[in-house]
Amino acid sequence: MQVISSKDNEIIKHIKKLKDKKYRDLNNEYIIEGVKIIKEAINEKANIKKVIICDDCEKTSSIPKELMYEVAKQDCIFVTSKLFESLTDVTNPQGILAIVEKNTVKSSSNVENEKEIDYNQDIIVVLDDIQDPGNLGTILRTLDSIGINQILVSKGTADSYNPKVVRSTMGAIFRVKIIECEELEKTLKDIKKHKFEIVVTSLQAKDSIYDIDYKKKVIVIGNEANGVEEKIQNLANKKVKIPMLGKSESLNAAVATGIILYEYVRQKII
Repeated sequence: MQVISSKDNEIIKHIKKLKDKKYRDLNNEYIIEGVKIIKEAINEKANIKKVIICDDCEKTSSIPKELMYEVAKQDCIFVTSKLFESLTDVTNPQGILAIVEKNTVKSSSNVENEKEIDYNQDIIVVLDDIQDPGNLGTILRTLDSIGINQILVSKGTADSYNPKVVRSTMGAIFRVKIIECEELEKTLKDIKKHKFEIVVTSLQAKDSIYDIDYKKKVIVIGNEANGVEEKIQNLANKKVKIPMLGKSESLNAAVATGIILYEYVRQKII
C-alpha cells in the first residue's frame, strides 16, 4: 500500500485548492469530511470521486471496519497523518475525507433550466442572499427533515458547498437539490406562471404565518440584515410575520425558516 507524504502531490494540491469557491465551481466538486457524512454519501449514492484516508487513523481503527469495507470499493488514497492535518478543516479530525461531485443546477430561467424545478411539491423554498454558512446549512437540514428535496438560492447567497455549510447539513446536502438562480426576480416570475403564490416575511405584515394555507406557495427567506429585497417583496402575493410575545423584533433566519416550515408540516398532518 502506497502512502502519500509529499505536499507537492497533484491530488493533494487539488484537495487544497477545493477550499476555494472559484475552484470548487470550476471543477464542480467539494470536500466532505468525517465518518458520518461519508457514510451518508455512500448510502445516498453520491458521486464520490476520491476518498483520502489518514494512514495512522486506518491503523488505529478509528474508522469503523464496516465503513472501511464500503470505502474500499471507492477510489482511495492513503496519506501520512502530517499531510492529512494540512488538509483537514476540523479541530478533531477522524482521519477520512472525500471529494464529491456537486448536486447543483444553474438556472437562468430559460425553458430548459425551468424543467429542473419540481412543481409537484406544495411549497418551494427560496433564499434571497442568505449570508451565514451556518444558517444555510441548518436551512438545508430543515428542508430535508420535512421531505423537501430542492431549494432555490439567489446569486448572492453563501456558497452551499462551503465546508461549514456541508458539515451543518448533517448529510442533507446529498438529498436536497440546490438550484442557483442567476436572476432570482425573473425565476420567481416564471414560477408564478405555474400557479404558485409568493410569500415573504415582513415586520409590517398584518397576517401571521398561521393565517395562510401552505399549498402552491413559494416561501422566500431574506437576508439576515436586510430581509427580502424590495423588488422581490413587490412580487409577493402575501406578506406574513411570525408573532412574537417578547421584545425581540426579529429572529435568526434559520430559526424563522424552521418555524414557517413546521407550520406547513402541522397543516399537512392535521
